[in-house]
Amino acid sequence: MNESAVVSATRQWVEDVVVGYNLCPFAKRELVRNRVRFVVSDASDEDALLQALHAELRRLDDEPDIETTLLIHPDVLQAFGPYNEFLDAADGLLAYLEMEGVYQIASFHPDYQFEGTEPDAAENYTNRSPYPMLHLLREASLEAAIDSYPDVDGIPERNIELMENLGAEKMRNILLGCLKVSE
Repeated sequence: MNESAVVSATRQWVEDVVVGYNLCPFAKRELVRNRVRFVVSDASDEDALLQALHAELRRLDDEPDIETTLLIHPDVLQAFGPYNEFLDAADGLLAYLEMEGVYQIASFHPDYQFEGTEPDAAENYTNRSPYPMLHLLREASLEAAIDSYPDVDGIPERNIELMENLGAEKMRNILLGCLKVSE
């Protein structure tokens, strides 16, 4: 897989969907400041992905200018079920490294599905991305952003309503458009 194409598609998704639709009101600032690290893992199994995750967590410790990392892993955990199960191992790594409360891992996947929703429900697009990825966030920065935002509790509900208004077909086409940018 072409690493620059994967990064291009992911960056386009962040710009068009995450920032463009304001799904995360904190993302634009860090993107504009070039403090988002886009890294493509060549991991082909879960053990290699855990090693890549470990390396990226250490990098965040060593490089405070990186605010957040999108660890994109196009060659492993393509199916959502195993990906979702892997998140326990990722959180376990945080605990093992004694980094709970320092970093948080958010999840994005092309087939993301919230519990209790249908696979084609529009609201799933709040967490659908061009490729499977793990989003590594600094807890302190996240807490500061949350403290300064007027209605943080309303973000998920607003995002779900927006996705439902836009519709699953439109969101699917937008996501496909991000992949075409990288061709």
